[in-house]
Amino acid sequence: MRPRLPAWTARLTWKAAAFITVMCCALAALLGALVHVSVTHQTLNQAREKALTRLEEATRAYEAGDPLPPDTGIDPQGLPSSLRDLALSGRHGTVVSEHDGRPTMWAAAPADRRAMAAEIDYSQGVSTITGLDRAIVGSSLLAISATLLVGVFAVTRVTRRLHQTAGVARRISAGDLDARVNDPRTKVPSRPQDEVATVAGALDTMASTLQGKLQSEQRFTADVAHELRTPLTGLHAAAELLPPGRPTQLVQDRVRALRLLTEDLLEISRLDARSEQISPDVHRIGPVAERVAGAARGTGAPTQVRILRDTSVETDRRRLERVLGNLISNAHQHGREPVVLTVDGPVVTVRDHGEGFPPYLVEHGPQRFRTEPRAGAKGHGLGLTIAVGQAQAIGAELTFTNAPDGGAVATLKLPEVPDEETPGGMGGNQHAQ
Repeated sequence: MRPRLPAWTARLTWKAAAFITVMCCALAALLGALVHVSVTHQTLNQAREKALTRLEEATRAYEAGDPLPPDTGIDPQGLPSSLRDLALSGRHGTVVSEHDGRPTMWAAAPADRRAMAAEIDYSQGVSTITGLDRAIVGSSLLAISATLLVGVFAVTRVTRRLHQTAGVARRISAGDLDARVNDPRTKVPSRPQDEVATVAGALDTMASTLQGKLQSEQRFTADVAHELRTPLTGLHAAAELLPPGRPTQLVQDRVRALRLLTEDLLEISRLDARSEQISPDVHRIGPVAERVAGAARGTGAPTQVRILRDTSVETDRRRLERVLGNLISNAHQHGREPVVLTVDGPVVTVRDHGEGFPPYLVEHGPQRFRTEPRAGAKGHGLGLTIAVGQAQAIGAELTFTNAPDGGAVATLKLPEVPDEETPGGMGGNQHAQ
């Protein structure tokens, strides 16, 4: 298996820093090698020319019978054997070697089947090359550090803007359609824009367009619901005046269903517009759950209430009852008995024993008026959508899962209020409503 790298290595800043460092090191190594080779070649040539010049002077003096110049001689001690062999073969050449503990440039040529040699102290050349190498390494490190700091600073500015854009995108996906990047580079069309500014401008444009469309849909839904209320009220009054009978009962049931649907549409419109007024107060969850389950008894289906641990929560009781009522109604309508409402501190679950929620609902949440097409599957209209909206309004979290042994499970997590222990409702009390 490939080793797992630390999470911070995935960040663009560190990748850019590593890239800049590698490129600077490679460039410094290339330039340093070129300068080193060039200076070394130049220094060697200068020392070689000097040694050959001295060798020519020694050769002329030897041929004229004059004393040899200093640092020259016939078969001198310390002459490298390779250079001696070259001179004895009738050729001349140069070589650098250690002599008396210091670098020496030797030049040799044949002289009466012996080797005429001249030596030049090469310590200054070696010192020059060594100093140059140190200067190259030091300047390279300084240049790499400066370039890395400037590069990281520039990349950090870009990544900071990218993080800001990503944060705004997450806020928009969470429902905050007023969120905008507002990059100043996008305010003036004639100002040159980089890629990050282009993305920020496109995100702001998309958010504005999406917000306009959603607001238009919300206004349309609210207007339709408001317009339907008046004729439905009159239709309901007229239906109540019909003579008793099966046809009258059918008409009254359909009118009642239309009125409930209209009220649901109005409620969704208010939730979408975030115009709901919350009245929070401290309430015990156990009595609220029992009251909601008792109210659902009118449907003819019993609901089991299990209070494992009662506690106090700060919430809007009417909206909490609306959420629990919708969850219980959905469980009875689309699941199978028994339907169990469990209170465990601030966590309330509603479970049935049917086929469970469809996969799209578990993954993405409820969708308005969507019904799973497969036979026998759970469908839903606006009840779960309203439950999710009301849960968000009171600061609760509502999630949907399926039990391992079958059945749909809706879990509501409420913010708990620390208080004294509840004297009643502890230890797994069970009630059947």
